[in-house]
Amino acid sequence: MSTSYAHILRDVDILADLSLERLEKVASIGEERTYQGTEIVFKENTTSTELYIILEGRIEILVDPSTLGPSVDGPTGAKTIAVLRRGESFGEVALVDQGIRTASAMCVKDGTKLLVVKQNEFDKLCQVDFELGYVVMRNIAADLSFKLRQTDLMVRSL
Repeated sequence: MSTSYAHILRDVDILADLSLERLEKVASIGEERTYQGTEIVFKENTTSTELYIILEGRIEILVDPSTLGPSVDGPTGAKTIAVLRRGESFGEVALVDQGIRTASAMCVKDGTKLLVVKQNEFDKLCQVDFELGYVVMRNIAADLSFKLRQTDLMVRSL
């Protein structure tokens, strides 16, 4: 992968505090993929092995409450919980474990380009650069902590 994406990776929260050299290492293990409007990147309740970084375009993150069971509030369907743009990442939990996805990701703009980092490639990189792995995992922990707090506040307001 071209190192020209390092300037975009510099804005990605989970890659914060990495040097340009380390950002280039991350870019080098990524694969660029292009998606068109309404194309599904991944579906809720499928296994996860990839991190996605938006290089261009927009992605909606969707959750379907009906996957939790029958709703007492009437009809259900996928709800948009976030719209992500260039320089944002999603699917970062895949770098931690291979559990199931808790949401779906859908392209909402033609020509959306993503940098896809596979868990096994990231693990190999971390085996030769421990500090890179530590920094990214610390940032993922901080990101998940923030999301957990936000979810807690949202649930309390129901």
